[in-house]
Amino acid sequence: MPSIYINIIRAFIISLPGVLIYQSHLISSLLCLEGIILSLFIINTLIVLNIHFILANIIPITLPVFAACEATVGLASLVSISNTYGLGYVHNLNLLQC
Repeated sequence: MPSIYINIIRAFIISLPGVLIYQSHLISSLLCLEGIILSLFIINTLIVLNIHFILANIIPITLPVFAACEATVGLASLVSISNTYGLGYVHNLNLLQC
């Protein structure tokens, strides 16, 4: 297995516990999610380049689309929370209020 695969898998594995550890702060969670999505994108791209299957080229193209949607929703919620509550901490929120 080439070293690039090992490094990308290592980046994915490091980002997974980062989501659990930094779940109290929204921007840190979003950065860890972006790390996960970027490592998945690189792994998918390398796999598609190695299998030489034309129809599989759509897989790496759709992943950044979902990443962009996730980033816009996350940043919009961060701006909304910061404007409403003044903080980016998730544990201070009560989402059951109207």
